[in-house]
Amino acid sequence: MHTLQADGIQLQFGLKKILTDVYLTCQTGNITGLLGKNGQGKSCLLNVIYGNLQPTSKSIRFSGTTIQLPYKHPDKLLYLPQFNFIPKSLTLKQVFNHFNVSFTGFQNLFPELQANYQTSIGQLSGGHVRLVELYVILNANTRFVLLDEPFTHIMPLHVQKIKQLMLAEKQNKGILVTDHLYKHIVDISDTIYVLANGKTHHAKTITDIQRLGYTSL
Repeated sequence: MHTLQADGIQLQFGLKKILTDVYLTCQTGNITGLLGKNGQGKSCLLNVIYGNLQPTSKSIRFSGTTIQLPYKHPDKLLYLPQFNFIPKSLTLKQVFNHFNVSFTGFQNLFPELQANYQTSIGQLSGGHVRLVELYVILNANTRFVLLDEPFTHIMPLHVQKIKQLMLAEKQNKGILVTDHLYKHIVDISDTIYVLANGKTHHAKTITDIQRLGYTSL
């Protein structure tokens, strides 16, 4: 088992403090959910962990070893941002080859896209692009993945397939996911943190999530 730990994070923009007391841990074999209202800094936290955003202080550790810029170590960590990140000029064949992921499993799960192997990303709908991005990130050879709003623009039928894929793939890696479709996060997560007022709170029950002011479930 491997662990990803983040703590000691202090982040502010000007005089506004964004993250002040953050601790979370994610283990291989588990899905860790991160919930929080808009503006609480969830995406900032994921970018700090990945190394895209440099705070005043941080400690990001992989099985006890500190790594300053995890994005330089794709074998340890990959990140799915909120926005589409794959260049529109690339074909699906090029994308799957780049991530060393088989297209066969993808076309079996999403048969409506099996004829698009030679199609460029720019010719797909936003929802289909998200499916491609999610699939290659989840199936890539890495120990941990960060997923920021993975269910955006995805139709309900595909959301269920992605959830099943995440539950299956967690046997091979650790998954840290945040999404405003919180019921899906609650449904699949082994551990849940709520980010509120710059701090992470370990939510052990649905009541904890409600008490922390995220939602009235």
